[in-house]
Amino acid sequence: MRNLLCLFLASLLVSGCGPLKNLGSGGNASEKTGPAALVAFEQEVNITKLWSTNTLGEYASINGGIRPVLAAGVIYAADSSGNVVAVDAGTGKQIWKKSIDSPLAGGVGLGGNLLVVAGTDGDVFALETETGEQRWSVRVTSEVLAAPAVNNAVVVVQSHDGKLVGLHASNGERRWQYEIDSPILTLRGTSPPILSDGMLIAGFANGKLVALAAESGSLLWENRLAIPQGRTELERLIDIDGRAVLVDEVIYASSYQGRIGAIAKATGRGIWYQNSSSVHDLAYGLGQVYSVQKDDEVRAIRGNSGQTLWSNDQLSLRKLNSPVTIEAYLAVADAEGYLHLLSQTDGRFVARVKVDGDGVTAPMIADGQKLYVQDNGGGLTAYQFD
Repeated sequence: MRNLLCLFLASLLVSGCGPLKNLGSGGNASEKTGPAALVAFEQEVNITKLWSTNTLGEYASINGGIRPVLAAGVIYAADSSGNVVAVDAGTGKQIWKKSIDSPLAGGVGLGGNLLVVAGTDGDVFALETETGEQRWSVRVTSEVLAAPAVNNAVVVVQSHDGKLVGLHASNGERRWQYEIDSPILTLRGTSPPILSDGMLIAGFANGKLVALAAESGSLLWENRLAIPQGRTELERLIDIDGRAVLVDEVIYASSYQGRIGAIAKATGRGIWYQNSSSVHDLAYGLGQVYSVQKDDEVRAIRGNSGQTLWSNDQLSLRKLNSPVTIEAYLAVADAEGYLHLLSQTDGRFVARVKVDGDGVTAPMIADGQKLYVQDNGGGLTAYQFD
């Protein structure tokens, strides 16, 4: 029965969680039949394209896209076909490119001099950051849809079957394993784990956020972020799929058809909770937490109280990617390839530019005044705002 349900869900979720956007929270799919039209506004910010390069191939959208990372002036990115590249963030010039003979969906994880990607076959690959040469590879028990967490000692991978595996960073040998009893029905997605000060923080499909000792995998605390509601399995989906945000000693996390909350890192104690439904990463800036809801409403919440400060529903059903903060702005991109810049103060539009006609799914990355966007057509572009 479980396998049949999983196959049914997989048929629904060909591209992320799109078909479920109006299910499970009292929404009526017939009320919203298509993406919102772009609204006109006065352009307040100039967007300058600094460089653009097509070093990757096209890739399918799984779990919000393959996450690029930025470190020491280098962008590391990958596509679903197995291409992994290192690009100079200042110039856009390719430093190295490697092709891995495996479909990728979980990446990119970075720590020390190690770059880690993983895929739908459960294969995990560790590469040298300077050259792209493969150091080791292992296989875990199920497909990996989220970026691994990496430091000098351990690589932590979360597989879709509810398992967290800690691997030796030096050779990929297994150090520990932690697992949950997964619900009968889950979304096809996984929350990227976070490593911080010897602590591993991860969210699961059962709505729980847990903290483990990174060295041993022993449980430090768990927090029930979301509680299943409703009578059908679809209504009771409460997966934590988006990446949490760690600010000082507070973790901000969100679930599908559940809640967004602030949790004390040291103890796992809940500071505040608010009803929310999102499968996207959270963003933080100006003391506020930003979330893209399942209907693509963009919401700003006060970080210390959980109070909703503003929301913008003018991008409804445009299949937004995860938000990212840059300077005083909040950036999101959509399935038609538009990059939207909103004010963090009140959520109004301040700028817009077309990135690529194939759309933007992968989370974007920001560095100072520059925003780096990986589009679905394989392009990587750097923007600056004036």
